[in-house]
Amino acid sequence: MSTSDEERRLDDEDEEIPYDQETVIELLPHYFRGEVSQTTTALDRLDQTTNWAITLIAALVTVVFSAPNISPHVLLIGLLILLIFLAFDVRRYRFYDIHRARVRLMKENVFANALDPQGVEHPHWREELSDDLRNPTYKVTKREATSRRLRRVYGLLFGVIGLAWVTKITILTTEPWTTAATMGPLPGTVSAALVAAFFLAILIIAKWPGERKAKGEIHGEEPGDWK
Repeated sequence: MSTSDEERRLDDEDEEIPYDQETVIELLPHYFRGEVSQTTTALDRLDQTTNWAITLIAALVTVVFSAPNISPHVLLIGLLILLIFLAFDVRRYRFYDIHRARVRLMKENVFANALDPQGVEHPHWREELSDDLRNPTYKVTKREATSRRLRRVYGLLFGVIGLAWVTKITILTTEPWTTAATMGPLPGTVSAALVAAFFLAILIIAKWPGERKAKGEIHGEEPGDWK
């Protein structure tokens, strides 16, 4: 092959591949299945993080309540463990939400419109999807993802730790709770105040009143009549 023929072949390969309407329609089912598969994989990884968090917290609570001489402050280590798991969980949730949003976009604008052609939800959904495939971006902020995971999973786990700590320093002790809550040089009242401040911060993050940015999920909707 001559040099000119090779250069011409390379130039032809660099040209944009023309896709007609039929080609796009043929590609859509394969792409949709691929996105659904990636969504399922990302959700499985998200569930693994949650399962590990639940397992470790259950084990920690069981150990603390197994003997009266075990310090209640061991439970506070569970708060740190949960924060670490929450950080991993938020990161995985944001990756999961990328594929979830793409699947939802196609459901709204391809399949829903095919069943009842009353106009697409997003007039420029092809351009939006194409741009997101070329330049992937998170669809949910870190703050919103943290709030969602706290409201759905981790808020309850933090609550279990807090309730177990309060029970350990009040009901399951023979000394005053201020003495049982003492942590080294910190008096019991100061320790209790710090724990209360931590849970107040968790509650504020979980309940913050800002408008939701992520779209396409079931949030704040009343149950319908469809069966």
